[in-house]
Order: sequence, then structure tokens, then C-alpha cells
Amino acid sequence: MANTYTQIYIHYVFVVKGRDNLIKETIREELQKYITGIIKNHGHLCIAIYCMPDHTHILIGLNPIQSVCDLARDIKANSSKWINEKKFLKNKFNWQIGYGAFSYAQSQVQTVVKYINNQPAHHRKTSFREEYIDFLSKFRVDYNEEYLFEFLD
Repeated sequence: MANTYTQIYIHYVFVVKGRDNLIKETIREELQKYITGIIKNHGHLCIAIYCMPDHTHILIGLNPIQSVCDLARDIKANSSKWINEKKFLKNKFNWQIGYGAFSYAQSQVQTVVKYINNQPAHHRKTSFREEYIDFLSKFRVDYNEEYLFEFLD
């Protein structure tokens, strides 16, 4: 739409169903490229992405033509389908139901990019459970423990 200008940064967190370590290093970069393509094809900008074995972080410059929840649904559905069609795994791949989505100001983007790119080192010190609950606390998101991701650690 003419004369519409936006700057919306969303940090998504998706978790592998059952918190299984299914995103192997051998497919990580290819999966990241595929997810980046999904984001681009929907008119958004993928600023940073890192797929850990059991969860994924993505920082997106969101185009308001699509809602946060619709983009999450499309990324998860299409990437799951792609992983299964490629037969990377013996069993069917799925993301857990739900996702985290956290907004940032432009002044915070480089810090978030560094955080996402540093995921392997970060998780040598911090569990995913600690990380995710820290996000919820920092962003003052009310949550019910019963509906959080399956935490196995």
C-alpha cells in the first residue's frame, strides 16, 4: 500500500516435537536455507536463523501483509513437509504445537543477530528450558506451565 512504512522485527522460536534432537548438523544449513526461502517468498526478510538439534531461532523483518501467527504456521508446515519429503529422517518430522514470538526495536537487532548466531555456545551453559522461560519473563508474557513446550532437560 502506498505511503505505508513499517519496521517490525520478530524473533521466533520453534521446537521439534518431543524435543528430539532431529535437526542434525548434516541438514542444518540446508534447512536454514529452505526456511529462509519460505520467509522471502512470503515477502519478509530473514535476518538471522540458527537451527539447533531440538529448536530453531529466527529473526525476521516482518512485512505486515501477513500476521505473525500465519507466518509461523507457514514456516512450520512447509519446513516439516520438506524435511519429510527429503527423507532426512527414518520417522516423521514435526514441530511442536505453538511457538514463541518476541518483538524487538531496530536498535536491538544486532544484539539479537549475535545471540542467534551464538546458539551452540549459549546452550553449552544454558538449557533450552532456562532460555525459553527467560524470554517469557523478560517480555512479561503470562504463561501457564501446563501449556509450555515439552521440557525434557
